[in-house]
Amino acid sequence: MENVDKLVVVTGGTKGIGKAILEVFGEQGYSLATCSRNENDLDVLKKELESKFGVNVHTNTADLSKKQDTESFIEFIRMIGKSVLVLVNNTGRFEPGGILSESDGSLEHLINTNLYSAYRVTRGLVPMMKKKGSGHIFNMCSTASIMAYENGGSYCISKFALYGMSKVLREELKESKIKVTSVLPGATFTASWEGADIPEERFMKARDVAEMVYSTFKLSPQSVVEDLLIRPQLGDL
Repeated sequence: MENVDKLVVVTGGTKGIGKAILEVFGEQGYSLATCSRNENDLDVLKKELESKFGVNVHTNTADLSKKQDTESFIEFIRMIGKSVLVLVNNTGRFEPGGILSESDGSLEHLINTNLYSAYRVTRGLVPMMKKKGSGHIFNMCSTASIMAYENGGSYCISKFALYGMSKVLREELKESKIKVTSVLPGATFTASWEGADIPEERFMKARDVAEMVYSTFKLSPQSVVEDLLIRPQLGDL
C-alpha cells in the first residue's frame, strides 16, 4: 500500500475522537502510532485496527501529563523509523469546576495534560517533519477554547492556552510547508459524557470529527484550514 511508510501519530487514541481518527486513517492504509495510560486498552486497539485494516499499529504506554513519559513517547516515535506525516495532539482531560471552587492543583493538572503534552510532543516531532519538508499538525482544541462557560474553570483556561499555542505554531511553520489546524469540536459523544442525562442524538459523532480532520488533511499543499469549528446541529450544550 502506498501509505504504509507514512506515519500518523495520534496521542490518546484508544477512545472517542482519537480512536475515530486512527480508524479513518487506517482505512486509507496509513501506519499508525498512539499512546495511552492503559496498556490493556492499547493492546485491544492494536489487535482491532491491525485485524480490520491490515496496517501497522505502534502503541506505547505513556501518561503525557508527565514530562518523562512524554519524552519516552517521542523517542518511541523516532525509533519506529518512519516519517511523521500527521500529528494529532489529542491527549486531553475534562474536569468540571469553577476557578474559585475547584480543588487546589486543578489548573496545574489540566495544563499539564491539555497543554504541555501537545507542546512537548510537537517540539519533539516537528524536526522530523521539517526534515521531510511536509506535515500536518492537528491540535484538538474545543469550543471551550473560544467561549467560556459556567463550571468550565481550569478546563477552559487550558483549552484557551492550547488554541493560542496552535495559532503561534501556524505562524512559525508557514515557511516550513507544515500545516497547522486547530480543531474546535463542540459536544461529542465520548467517554467524557458518560453518565450524563442527555440523549446520545444530542451530541456529535466522533466519526464526524474524524472525517473532517481527514478531509482537511487531504487538501492541496496550497491550502490549509486554520480553524475547524464543528458544533452539534442544535447548538452547544
